[in-house]
Amino acid sequence: MEENYQVQPEQEKIEEYARLAKPTVSVIGLGGAGSNIVSWIKERGMVGGRLLAVNTDANHLAITKADKRILIGERTTRGLGCGGYMEKGEESFRESKEAVLKELENSRIVFLVAGLGGGTGTGVSCALSETLKGRVPLLVGVITLPFAVERVRMETARKGIKRLRETCDTVVVIDNNKLVRVAGDLSFQQGLGVANELVGVFVKDITETITTASLINLDFMDLKAITEKRGIAAIGAGYGKGEEKVEKAVKIALEGQLLDVNDITKAYGVLVHVSGGEDMTLSEVYHAGELVTRTISPKTKIVWGAKVNPAMDDTAHVFVCLTGVESAFLSKDSSRGLWPKKLF
Repeated sequence: MEENYQVQPEQEKIEEYARLAKPTVSVIGLGGAGSNIVSWIKERGMVGGRLLAVNTDANHLAITKADKRILIGERTTRGLGCGGYMEKGEESFRESKEAVLKELENSRIVFLVAGLGGGTGTGVSCALSETLKGRVPLLVGVITLPFAVERVRMETARKGIKRLRETCDTVVVIDNNKLVRVAGDLSFQQGLGVANELVGVFVKDITETITTASLINLDFMDLKAITEKRGIAAIGAGYGKGEEKVEKAVKIALEGQLLDVNDITKAYGVLVHVSGGEDMTLSEVYHAGELVTRTISPKTKIVWGAKVNPAMDDTAHVFVCLTGVESAFLSKDSSRGLWPKKLF
């Protein structure tokens, strides 16, 4: 009896530590683009995280799928949106600040998902990130940039990303201009869907891998080690099927990342996540990490994880996140490269 008495408290202590160590993840979509990505994740299901949608546009919010939807700035915009003015987005956030922060209480990881260039996505993401700085152990911005021909929106996006870099641990950037080169032959809707899926897969895979048991686990400290105060990050994903499926998936993930990176070998850290069916071998998982390491510096810090998905028979999915990278596009002067000097 005495032995059982001693073992039971010890077991309870382990379970309590496990519960406390499990990170609380919140994914918050801001504005139209951010809400669309949250809807994408919600439709496919996500384990281990909470999905929030915040918008000033009541009509768009009404069709958004999320665990919690918050209409902000009712007095400021009357539910009609910000009209592209980021100042209105910031004002709307301040008006509804407490309602948003209440939903993020006790979060250890927060993903801010938004499309920059508009009023709500840009204004609210900047204001919220500045408010959360120092309050959240890990704050990751995941943003899309507008097309270069959208000159006014591009200027707004540049202002936004400059502020986000100062407040977020890492800002994952999807550049729609590179999307044109990677998926230019697709229909407009399908092309934009590529960006939504890439962001959605990134957030979903990371959340599930650090909060649920996997073949090779990533934990909170792994993620923090390569993202904390690491500036800009680029992401890519690839699928492979049949023979050499892992090689195919890695190649697509590295070549299809949607940001012009100056030099991939100068990345500070790399996160590699591999998913596959029950036929996936340990050798294949290891090979995926090995293929990625061939393209980067020996000094680059690497963390990796792997998960078995019974629905992925004879298929491999590889996700790569490069942190601490430099982008020629983001370092350009905002007045250059947007319009040709001569039209004809």
